Amino acid sequence: MALQLLRHALVSLLVVAVHAAGATRAGGDMHHLQMVTSTAGTARAVASCASWRLGVETNNIRDWYSIPAECRSYVRDYMYGDLFRQDCAVVAGEAAAYAEGLELAGDGEEVWVFDVDDTTLTNLPYYADTGFGAEPYNATYFDEYVANATAPALPEVLELYEKLLSLGIKVVFITGRHDDEEAATVKNLRSAGYHTWEKLVLKPSSLGSSVVPYKSGERQKLVDAGYRIVGNMGDQWSDLTGAPEGDRTFKVPDPMYYVG
Repeated sequence: MALQLLRHALVSLLVVAVHAAGATRAGGDMHHLQMVTSTAGTARAVASCASWRLGVETNNIRDWYSIPAECRSYVRDYMYGDLFRQDCAVVAGEAAAYAEGLELAGDGEEVWVFDVDDTTLTNLPYYADTGFGAEPYNATYFDEYVANATAPALPEVLELYEKLLSLGIKVVFITGRHDDEEAATVKNLRSAGYHTWEKLVLKPSSLGSSVVPYKSGERQKLVDAGYRIVGNMGDQWSDLTGAPEGDRTFKVPDPMYYVG
């Protein structure tokens, strides 16, 4: 009888502990599902903002046009907090370690492809003014921002850039910016610390909005010209997909927008 009472007591304590832990997680970031109210007033289950960001970074969540409204504060805190910089440092550190381990031919034909917006340069000042991706994209305002040529470098990527040059790897920028923005882009890159490069490729204004055919096509031109793409870095999966991708790709975190 005493043993049976002890078992009942232990079971009761376990149930209380589970409920308490669940209640704690429901109020914090460890809880992966939360109930929110849609604009129609009906409850729906959505992934937590941390899980949503993971889905974006792993390319499991695609074709989205703005961040979930309930995640605006989360994205703001992530971009301004230590975690974003730590994530960038991990990506850049892995890229640097990979580059240092390469056996280069020494013929000057190895190149590393970089995206520009939110990879080599950060557009956080623009997105801070437009809800960190919660508000519709404002092309007019963004074009003005580009023309000002004041976007700062992403420090971890700038450090990687310097490392690559020191190793003898040439840098090629392939950007979705249009060719009429070349002067502002050159000015901005140089003022941010990117002092030399092999090529800067901008998108012809006549091309459509799809990024993958444009960027993969430009990488193919590099290969056809005799270059070997040893690395490829961007903040969007569309920067990195489409043959030839390069020997290895590295994605910089960006939960603020999606480009297909």
